[in-house]
Amino acid sequence: MAAWDLSVTVEDLGSDAPPVIISVASDLHVGGVILKLVEKTQIKHDWSDHALWWEQKQLWLLRTSWTLEKYGIHADARLVFTVQHKPLKLCLPNSITLRLRACFSNPVFQTVIGICRMLNIRHPEELSLLRPVEQKKKRKDKNSAEEIYDLTEVPLTSVSQPCLYNGMPAHFADSPQMEAVYKMLSVTQPPPAPEVVAKQYRPASVVDKAHINGRWLDSSRCLMQQGVQENDRVWLRFKYFAFFDIEPKYDVVRLTQLYEQARWAILLEDIDCTEEEMMLFGALQYHISKVSQSEPQMLTSSAAMDDLDLALQSLEVKMEGVGSSASEMLENMAAPELTDYLKIFRPKRLTLRDYKQYWFKFQDTSISYFKSKEESVREPIQHINLKGCEVAPDVNMAAQRFLIRLLIPAPEGMNEVYLRCENEQQYAQWMAACRLGSKGKTLADSSYQSEIQSIRSFLAMQKSSSSSHGNAATTDESINTHSLVSPRYHKKYKTKQLTPRILDAYQNVAQLSLTDAVMRFLQIWQALPDFGLSYIVVRFKGSRKDEVLGIGPNRLIRIDLGVGDVVKSWRYNNMKQWNVNWDIRQVAIEFEGNINVAFSCVTADCKIVHEFIGGYIFMSTRNRDKSDTLNEELFHKLTGGHEAL
Repeated sequence: MAAWDLSVTVEDLGSDAPPVIISVASDLHVGGVILKLVEKTQIKHDWSDHALWWEQKQLWLLRTSWTLEKYGIHADARLVFTVQHKPLKLCLPNSITLRLRACFSNPVFQTVIGICRMLNIRHPEELSLLRPVEQKKKRKDKNSAEEIYDLTEVPLTSVSQPCLYNGMPAHFADSPQMEAVYKMLSVTQPPPAPEVVAKQYRPASVVDKAHINGRWLDSSRCLMQQGVQENDRVWLRFKYFAFFDIEPKYDVVRLTQLYEQARWAILLEDIDCTEEEMMLFGALQYHISKVSQSEPQMLTSSAAMDDLDLALQSLEVKMEGVGSSASEMLENMAAPELTDYLKIFRPKRLTLRDYKQYWFKFQDTSISYFKSKEESVREPIQHINLKGCEVAPDVNMAAQRFLIRLLIPAPEGMNEVYLRCENEQQYAQWMAACRLGSKGKTLADSSYQSEIQSIRSFLAMQKSSSSSHGNAATTDESINTHSLVSPRYHKKYKTKQLTPRILDAYQNVAQLSLTDAVMRFLQIWQALPDFGLSYIVVRFKGSRKDEVLGIGPNRLIRIDLGVGDVVKSWRYNNMKQWNVNWDIRQVAIEFEGNINVAFSCVTADCKIVHEFIGGYIFMSTRNRDKSDTLNEELFHKLTGGHEAL
């Protein structure tokens, strides 16, 4: 049995203190090494958060029962005895920076759970940490010193749901200063100053958008293993755009931060939208800013009311369960169908938009069309299965244009089809049906009517309220258009042109409460065609040029940089398996129909792509019955790769 002297740096002794030398044997376990260190330092304080960090191997020695021999530690090992929870500067989506204690020894996934627990953000699996974009070094401006709010004294808890006091976690109710910090987390910030928007980095192309996704930290490894040191700055952002079980009553901080991330995505043109949509986003921001000053907090609830709500929910579930089987049988026997005259157009090169009218029938998840209503008893001209297709709106209320753009997967690429509706009511019904069909749902689905209502309310907001326009203060001094719309529109229009347009759209949302306005902003954001897409520049196997892979909540898309458009789309529900060759850093995916896709990543590590795909598969496994329990093991199995195993 070998014995030797082991040199360990003890951080608590100070940076200038020499390493502590202890005599060890190969069969001594890590816990024994820690005991010897504590005895030799003769410092009396709580050592429970300390652990050994092996510098050469970039490894925490957390298995205290393992022997030095099992870990492979010899006399040349450089060990550091340090705390596992260290201060970290955390920049939130609303641009507020917190300094808090985070776990540097657990995988980032667990570290984020701990941070979200402290900040009262439910469903932390949707968020992650990424490295900030480097700012150009400029001369220090004494007046522009960033304010950092210190939460390092907040005790860390292992309770999954923090105890609330007056609608906020107990640790924020300790002092007026802490209450003020929580208010900043849970109340929307005023629109940013124009110079702040101008300073921010704006992606000029889809390739620029791809670079940010190379900065995500690996969820399977700890902060120290990824070079993050004490007091370093990282960003906390929503990574997976599959928002589960949003409940304004319990998700005050979560909703506020989600709104701020969406707002900046719109302002910095991370996501494309039409001019009408931009004016509506501007109007909603203006309204939210005004209302948040008079309504200091979103709806909060008392413990007694929460208990009553839970009891009523439970009773509702039991009551639904009694007769559900019979109703389900009736629904499955005959799924409803939708029929009407619509116009169709299939774009081809060098052709004008020539729409032809046919009789359309929507049944199950498919659309069929016929020459006329009388011909509908015969074979259709074409039968289009919507499952897995892309559905995008193309609406202009001023021009009374109501188009539904369908991108239908085909072996050679994507087939594009436009459906033209005559009016709002017809558009809302067919758009809702197409969206459900693309998800593999029929008109019997309970969400059909709510989808129609959501589309109608969105159209109502876009209407030009000419009757109330005279009442709008078109020269309202409190509106700053530079803070409400993206810089592109300031180059296109003058402020005096933008102000009446935003105030015009504002008339349609002025009656909304703060919570409803924030929810409506998020709904419209989620309805944008490019919503939820995270871009990575890749090189497909057999190709000589770089292309862009878009990873969404339910699909992957392939974008040809030469054309700048989507050329292929693959749904996760058609995926049979995916794997990564870690030696050559290549991702390979197999879909139904013997479709195989393989690519290497250019702007990000292949682990990030693997984590995105596995993460979205994990998000789809969540259900309301188990919404409070997070299956961490399954997440690591789906996202960890060979490193997790």
